[in-house]
Amino acid sequence: MTHMQRALSLARQALGTTSPNPPVGAVVVKDGEVVGEGFTQPYGHAHAEIVALTNSGPRSKGGTLYTTLEPCSHHGQTPPCTDAILQSGIVKVISATADPNPRVKGNGISILQDAGIQTHVGEEEDQAKKIIEAYLKFVETGSPFVTVKFGSSLDGKIATNTGESQWITGEQSLQVAHKLRATSDAIMVGINTVLTDDSKLTSRNLSGGNQEHQPLRVVVDSRCRIPPSASMLKEPGHTLVAATNISAIDQKQAEDAGAEILQVPSENGRVDLVSLMKQLGARDITSVIVEGGGTLIGALFDKGLVDKVIAFIAPTVIGGISAPSAVMGLGIEHLIDATRLEHVEVEILGQDILISGYV
Repeated sequence: MTHMQRALSLARQALGTTSPNPPVGAVVVKDGEVVGEGFTQPYGHAHAEIVALTNSGPRSKGGTLYTTLEPCSHHGQTPPCTDAILQSGIVKVISATADPNPRVKGNGISILQDAGIQTHVGEEEDQAKKIIEAYLKFVETGSPFVTVKFGSSLDGKIATNTGESQWITGEQSLQVAHKLRATSDAIMVGINTVLTDDSKLTSRNLSGGNQEHQPLRVVVDSRCRIPPSASMLKEPGHTLVAATNISAIDQKQAEDAGAEILQVPSENGRVDLVSLMKQLGARDITSVIVEGGGTLIGALFDKGLVDKVIAFIAPTVIGGISAPSAVMGLGIEHLIDATRLEHVEVEILGQDILISGYV
C-alpha cells in the first residue's frame, strides 16, 4: 500500500461524519517512515492534516504530507490547514485532488508554493474524487448527492402483491446496506414504506447493535400520515418529516411523538422534491440515500434528481402484475430516453448481485 492509498483508506473512515466538510485522510512521512496520520473529525473539529501533524509533532520537520484533498486556506470553524503546514516544517505536500470549493480552489496549493514548499496534485485522483463525490456536488450546487438503493427480485419486484418484502435479498446484502447507511448524512423513504414495513431506518453493525453515527431519517409524507407508534421515532437519531398542506393537529401529533416537521412547497398536492433537496442542502446535508419505495424513487428519476444507483438483485422471481416495482413514477415512453448508468461496477454478495453506477 502506498502512502496515498493509506491516506485514502483513512478518508473512508470519516465518511458520513464530517458534513458539510469533506472526508479527508492525511499521512506524514519522514525518511520513508510514517510518523503521523489522521482523518477529518466531525464538523467544527480538526481537519485531517491537523490530526496528522499533531500526531507527528516535531518529526514532521523536513517531511512529506500526503493528503487526499488540497489543504484548506480559509478560516472556517477551524484555522487554515495551510498555516499549520507552514509552521510544521513540512517540505513537500502531495494532494490527490484539488478542492473545488470557491473558498479554496487552488489557493491552498498557491500559498504552499509561494512559501517554497514542493507540491504535487493528482496521485490517485479518481479514487479521491469518489470518496468526496457528495461534497463535490454539494459545493457546486448546494444540494445533496442522491443515491437510490433498492433490493429486488430478478424481475424487478421489491415486494409480493400482498406487500411482503422481507427478505428478498440475503444477509451479505443487508450488511452492505447498513454500511451504506453509516456513510450517508440522511436516509430517505416515502410514507408508504413506513406504513408497510415500519422500518427503524437505523445503521446497525455486524453484531446487530446500532452504530454510533445515525444518519438523519427523512420521511416524504405530504399529508403527515406517519403514525406516532412508528418504530423509527423511538430509535437513536433524528426523524424529519417532509410534509405540505398539513393541519396543526397532525403536525402536533407527529411532533409530540418525536418527529420534526419540515414544511415543503406543494407540487400537484405532493412534496416538491426539488425544493426538499434544496432545504436539506441548507441544513448541510451533503448525501442522501433513498431506500424506497418505488413511487418515491420513480418521482426522483422523473425529476432528474438521482446521481447514483445501487441495486441488490436476488436470484428470485416474484411475478404478479400488482406486485410493486423498484422504480415506478411516470417513466419514459421511448427506450432512447432511458436512464443509462456509467462507470458500472458489479459485485457478488453470496447469491445476490450488487450493481452500482452513476446517472
